[in-house]
Amino acid sequence: MIPVQAAPLWAYGIGATFAVAAGRQLQWWERSVRGEGVRTRSRAANPYLALTLLYAALLPAPTGAYLMWQNPAWSTMHAARGHDGVWAGFALFYGASVVVGALLGFLAARLFVLVGAGYWGYLQAVAGYFLLFFTLIHGWDGTGYERLLSADPRAFADWPAEGVANGVLAFATSGTFLAVLIFGTAVIGTMLLAEIGWLVEGWRLPGAAADLKVPRVIAVAIAGAGVYGLPFAGALGASVLVRLLGWWAGIGVFALVAGVVLLPARSPVRALYGLVGVPDRHWRVEPEAGAEAEAEAAAGAEAEAGAGAEAEPEVRRTSRPG
Repeated sequence: MIPVQAAPLWAYGIGATFAVAAGRQLQWWERSVRGEGVRTRSRAANPYLALTLLYAALLPAPTGAYLMWQNPAWSTMHAARGHDGVWAGFALFYGASVVVGALLGFLAARLFVLVGAGYWGYLQAVAGYFLLFFTLIHGWDGTGYERLLSADPRAFADWPAEGVANGVLAFATSGTFLAVLIFGTAVIGTMLLAEIGWLVEGWRLPGAAADLKVPRVIAVAIAGAGVYGLPFAGALGASVLVRLLGWWAGIGVFALVAGVVLLPARSPVRALYGLVGVPDRHWRVEPEAGAEAEAEAAAGAEAEAGAGAEAEPEVRRTSRPG
């Protein structure tokens, strides 16, 4: 449901976001597989990976292929003017790139989550969405948003004369926008429901109470801002820098700023990430709540055993004949 140039990038971001949202469940699944050693429960049979691929294959891929057939000019960001300029294999490429992109994003983020580097898994989602938004906002020649908001080649050619307001209004009243709106409701709505649902599911597992530092509603808002808002703001800023300084200088300055914002151990983004309750330990390390429960159970067993040992001599003394 988005242009073919941005579809694999979006799919990568979706896959990474799904893996981070289900990070706690992925760790439990890994413990289960390694602990039981049952071949039928292999890591390839992970239900969260299967659901991610099923989502990519059933919603983003076919809706994008439909829009490519309905409006090939818009689906290629006007690199092609009509059906004659689109090779039939592009439809196959679109569907395959969405599924493969989601797979790669999920596996990359999952790898970081399992080894206790969940923040770097989150950065996979940030990278995917940043490249998506930068492609749609700036593109390869600075006309990305004009291409995105032009329903046909004529509207794109007339954009400089019509202006931003008229261009946006013309696109908002087009059949392409209506199709994007309908498909977007299903695709994005299902995506958000899955991500929020997996986050909530993970917060119910042992150890989540210690990791979740804020109420769940606030945690969902922070997660959404970190996955979608931050990359959008970054793509907008990068586009402005490229326009002002040129490609090399603009990207260099942006990379420096992004590194300062994202990478330090005490960066604000890391601090906000730590509030959401995504596990930051290796999958081999049991959740803290489980360890505490085992310690309490052991202490209780020792106390019961001690009480029984103390009571036994008293019983014997009372039963001893005078």
